[in-house]
Amino acid sequence: MENYEALIATVALMMGVSWASGVNLYAVLLVLGLGGSTGNIDLPTELSALEDPLVIGAAGIMYFIEFFVDKIPGLDSAWDSIHTFIRIPAGAMLAAGAVGDVTPALEIAAGILGGGVAATSHATKAGTRLLINTSPEPFSNWTASLSGDVLVLSGLWTALKHPEVFLVLFVVFLMIAIWALPKLWRLLKIMLTKIGCFLGLVKAPPVTANDTDAMVLEVEQQKIDHIVALERLQQLRDKGALTEAEFEQQKCKILKASVDQS
Repeated sequence: MENYEALIATVALMMGVSWASGVNLYAVLLVLGLGGSTGNIDLPTELSALEDPLVIGAAGIMYFIEFFVDKIPGLDSAWDSIHTFIRIPAGAMLAAGAVGDVTPALEIAAGILGGGVAATSHATKAGTRLLINTSPEPFSNWTASLSGDVLVLSGLWTALKHPEVFLVLFVVFLMIAIWALPKLWRLLKIMLTKIGCFLGLVKAPPVTANDTDAMVLEVEQQKIDHIVALERLQQLRDKGALTEAEFEQQKCKILKASVDQS
């Protein structure tokens, strides 16, 4: 039983630090460093360097900077872009250290998994924030940033205090990320293409045969919908549910919509 609990705690710590690193690396380093140095968190020996005052101080300074940068629309996305090359490797290193004193092969495997998890959480955060930045008001950006800070702190606390609960929530996060990331990527491609066309940096994509076929099918479907609507309207008139004047009025609206769409 003790071995099982130790395994669950180790896996939760490994996944927790790598996931949180993809969202806010400096918060992770600060929490682990302060928690380990005060005795509130029992860190593996491989992560004991985080308890050094120099590491805690550096993490604190960078967290202070990120706290404000992350709430400025546009600048936050630039910050995320730069940290693509920082958060993911750091998440891999923290995951490898979280498994403790094990074989080199197991450390490498943990690092690979940790890097993948950090990349997933980082891509989800960066893509979401880039879409939020299209909103002209800053309040949604501030809310998303503060929510990310709270999510990281609560997620780390759950991983350390309730590892089973964290692992269940982690699986839920992976399922949501698998569903959301392709949609985020498509939306980002559309947005970046429109921005590029507006600035004259890229040409508008040509209309392909598939696009033409899709447009024709859409027009045909609209015609069928209008015919069905007219038939239903006539049935209502025949049943006495509509007067002749109401029938003519609704028929004119349907025909006008059909002309406008064609």
